[in-house]
Amino acid sequence: MRPSIPRLHVITDETLQSQYSHVELARICVDAGADGIQYREKREKSYIEHVQSVTVMLQICDEANAQLIVNDFVNVAKQANVSAVHLGRTDVSIPTARAMLPDDTMIGGTANSLDEALLVSELDVDYLGVGPVFGTSSKSSPAPTLGISTLREICDRVNKPVIAIGNIQLHSVGAVLDSGAHGVAVLSAICCAQDVAKATSDFCDILA
Repeated sequence: MRPSIPRLHVITDETLQSQYSHVELARICVDAGADGIQYREKREKSYIEHVQSVTVMLQICDEANAQLIVNDFVNVAKQANVSAVHLGRTDVSIPTARAMLPDDTMIGGTANSLDEALLVSELDVDYLGVGPVFGTSSKSSPAPTLGISTLREICDRVNKPVIAIGNIQLHSVGAVLDSGAHGVAVLSAICCAQDVAKATSDFCDILA
């Protein structure tokens, strides 16, 4: 049986902020109620470094009954026995990942447009990460901003749950959910907040 899809995916980051590590962010956020943590690391790190971080994060998430999701690194997820991965268009293909991982692994796929969402939703994915809904400051070459109207059309037309991503702020969660999204993926509004725990708690409250 595959894991349930979290409604709040907190994407950990050590580049937009330097106060906390991936592991520390995982601990703070699950203690504050987050049901999903996504490990995303785009810097050059060794395989062992990734596995070490993910292994500790998995223990933290398991203790809190939260879901850890590994972005991109299918081999790391497999080595650390993580039951969920998220894959973008330049990552390992979804069919390849499905063949590499246990059958009960949850896989999320990225979609940056309606056409891409329709294509990815036909693959063996459990949810779509759709965005950037409101733009993004965490990528150097981001895809075009989708906006709420396109998000709503995607939610209406795909047959998989949608997790909205891209500069999601607390005040915009209501509009995102009204568009039909299952949940949100958040980086800067939580990880770069002055009080990470409070920011996480505030998002959890509005998603409850």
